[in-house]
Amino acid sequence: MTDLLFFDTDCLSAFLWVRSENLLPQLYPGKVIIPKPVYTELCNPTIPHLKNRLDGLLSNDLVSLQDIDIDSEEYSTYYQLTESPANGHKIIGNGEAASISLAKKHGGIAACNNLHDIQTYISEFGLKHTTTSDILVDAYDRKLITESEGNTIWSNMLAKRRRLGAFSFTEYLKMKRP
Repeated sequence: MTDLLFFDTDCLSAFLWVRSENLLPQLYPGKVIIPKPVYTELCNPTIPHLKNRLDGLLSNDLVSLQDIDIDSEEYSTYYQLTESPANGHKIIGNGEAASISLAKKHGGIAACNNLHDIQTYISEFGLKHTTTSDILVDAYDRKLITESEGNTIWSNMLAKRRRLGAFSFTEYLKMKRP
């Protein structure tokens, strides 16, 4: 995978919650982009440990922060998705909208978990898309984690109320590779 990955808050925080955020720059060196609205959401004072972990990645230049300029094409898309959707479309969250608008502008990949809310936009804009679960499979395929480690990470993510699409990493692998 050579495209830039633009993370929404849920997808990124799944890794931050379980202290597995270092997998991201190992898998995608120089390709992990955190939209500024996602960073802002992670600045919530009730979760300072998540912001601190992200700040560690940023200060070591392992991930990049991307702002959305107000006079830009990506801001127009961001505004549409968060404030003024076309008829029949729904408003989505700031992190999801930022990920999608930047992926659209830069031809990258939207790293978002909430398919229910974003699938229409992913299809409409012809975007590539990945999820936390897919990223863990990629880590497994590249031998950065074992199946057992994947199950531990998966279980820890489920304990933090992350929705991953299966009860275990092993089950998800079987679903992906029947």
